[in-house]
Amino acid sequence: MMTPENIVQKNPHQGKVSREIRGHIFLIGLNRAEKRNAFDSHMIHDLSLALTEYEDNPELRCAILLAHGEHFTAGLDLLELQPKLADGVFQFSNAMVNPWGTVGRQRTKPLVTAVQGYCYTAGIELMLNSDIVIASTNTQFTQIEVQRGILPFGGATVRFVQAAGWVKAMRYILTGDMFHAQNAYEMNLVTEVVEAHQLLDRALELAERIASAAPLAVQATLKSAHQAFLHSPEVAFSHLQNLLNPLLHSEDAAEGVQAMLERRTAHFKGK
Repeated sequence: MMTPENIVQKNPHQGKVSREIRGHIFLIGLNRAEKRNAFDSHMIHDLSLALTEYEDNPELRCAILLAHGEHFTAGLDLLELQPKLADGVFQFSNAMVNPWGTVGRQRTKPLVTAVQGYCYTAGIELMLNSDIVIASTNTQFTQIEVQRGILPFGGATVRFVQAAGWVKAMRYILTGDMFHAQNAYEMNLVTEVVEAHQLLDRALELAERIASAAPLAVQATLKSAHQAFLHSPEVAFSHLQNLLNPLLHSEDAAEGVQAMLERRTAHFKGK
């Protein structure tokens, strides 16, 4: 059984974000548990760097974003970050993947996020930019930026509203009130809710199933979905054929058909 504590034992401190490769799966861990995994500028940089490593490694097919300790993240470390944000000192590098997907380089590979304990502000915005979100029953959420005199810079005004609908999203964004895992599930913010001891096992199970699929097909599917989400269904429809044609001529498509005919498990190579 995997738990955050087990992951900590297997991962020595690697800056403020840990990394572990398991076959085609990349585990990325928020590693500032003594500060409830609150993001300072160094931790944001380390997470962006880890996601970029994932994006650029052709052997990695799915990533899991998890957190060491009792909490996913308490959000931004405003004591350190707010002056830099106000002065325009802190900016995302276009050479690295933006964890929040708001500006700069975007992630194209699948990401499963596992949340527990506190999942506040930037944590909500981070999980809303992933593809599958597993929450433990003990997770507490709050979107409290407005109460701190700022706004959700990581896209909650967009993604929270699109997932939950206007009135439900505004209910929590404008008040900063806390809500729990079941509320998040009912608002389509998380994929499913599990007991805390099942959290990482379930995330790994889903990641392994995704990693066993044809990588080119997975990435093309994500790209089409993103086009519909960020632009419109019409834009996504207009690009479907261009996405499909390379897949039809790929080695993986031939392998998928052959495996179906032979009634065996397909072995995809991403070619």
